[in-house]
Amino acid sequence: MTTISEAITTIKNAENDADKLIKDTEKQSSELIEEAESKSDMVIEKAKEEAQLESEKIIFESDTKVQKEAYQISNKTTEKIELMKKKAADKIEDGAEVIVKKIL
Repeated sequence: MTTISEAITTIKNAENDADKLIKDTEKQSSELIEEAESKSDMVIEKAKEEAQLESEKIIFESDTKVQKEAYQISNKTTEKIELMKKKAADKIEDGAEVIVKKIL
């Protein structure tokens, strides 16, 4: 009879060990899932920050390039205006000479 009693005790112990193992495994699984979600959130946040920095860098570089081009265009336009003023002034002098010659 002790053998059956020992067998039943052994089976109950095995069941308890199995239940404990299942609970421990479920706990580990939950912890792993939480850890994975946390790491995933950190990776996503880091990617967002890097994208933001890269975006700001691209915008700054583009803005700098546009300002440089605008400055160059402004300088070229100023040069052309000065050249046109000089040509116009020369023509005014030529026109004034023609008028004076016709009057005299």
